[in-house]
Amino acid sequence: MEVTFLQVIYFSRGGNTRKVAEAIADELNVTAVDVASAGAGSGLVFLGSGNYRGMPGKGLMEFIKKNEFRNRKVALFGTSGGGQGRELLKMEEALVGKGAKVLGKFFCRGQFIFFLNHGKPDEEYLDRARKFAREMVRG
Repeated sequence: MEVTFLQVIYFSRGGNTRKVAEAIADELNVTAVDVASAGAGSGLVFLGSGNYRGMPGKGLMEFIKKNEFRNRKVALFGTSGGGQGRELLKMEEALVGKGAKVLGKFFCRGQFIFFLNHGKPDEEYLDRARKFAREMVRG
């Protein structure tokens, strides 16, 4: 797959999803951008969010709603302290409804409060995120 432009955009309250976004961005030699300051682009976009009561962050869902994704390739990533990746399913549903092609999804545990999944995402999860990034760019 020829990529003309890469974006890594995330929504993160506690910092877990930001860590994954930065690992993906570093692997691809781009900068991860918080959705609050992200602009629409073209080419492959990685979109990530934490899990907030089974849903992605509102800011990320608003970004999807406001921007054009028809025929755009998207890779999704998410983190959750206790969920099972339902935020990814909600993001995928919204994007497919807008005509996007979801290439793949990556999910990992994130630290929740102070004790649940302490230290996550750890280096093993971040290595998996980097591998995911390479696979998505190769198509």
